[in-house]
Amino acid sequence: MTLAEDSVGRLPRGSHGLTREQVVESQRTRIFTAMARVMAEKGYGATSVADVLRHAQVSRETFYEQFASKQACFLAAFEAAVEFVFERATTAMGADDSSVDRFDRALRSYLDTLADHPEVARLFLVEVYAAGPEALDRRVVLQERFADAVNQMLGSRNAADRFAVEALVAATASMVTARLAAGDLDGIRALHAPLLELVRDVHASRQVRT
Repeated sequence: MTLAEDSVGRLPRGSHGLTREQVVESQRTRIFTAMARVMAEKGYGATSVADVLRHAQVSRETFYEQFASKQACFLAAFEAAVEFVFERATTAMGADDSSVDRFDRALRSYLDTLADHPEVARLFLVEVYAAGPEALDRRVVLQERFADAVNQMLGSRNAADRFAVEALVAATASMVTARLAAGDLDGIRALHAPLLELVRDVHASRQVRT
């Protein structure tokens, strides 16, 4: 399952040679992308199922075959958006890179992906706050997942290192969300240099202590 802003497109009419699974995946991707686009304009609360159907060009029957409600669709779109961003960040890393270089590559890819796909980014960084307790619980899990990934990249060795990583991830999410909400996409990319410098300084001081 992929989710990107340029992925909306109707299936051809008549016989198209696609399997049922491929048709469903295409429909879900279009629905998710449509939801992200509409919410970028109207917000979660004001977005209706009818809005999503109109932008995704699918029927109401198709929507409810796959999702019980707008919230259920949002939660599935949230997961797809997370995977889309997470995959891009993790695949940017080189196998032979140092720990800080791995973080450098992943961070740059993460920030560039958010800036390149702001509607997708808003879905899981901004609109999630309006989507109810279950969505917020998933956001907590997401932040822990990113912390785990950074923790592994940087080779944290104790509780203090882990806390520093959690603080870094939380601060990054907060700064990115603020800039995203303001439409400052260049500001999102500009976070790369100071965040990387912070990690380099912390990593260097840790090496001195050891």
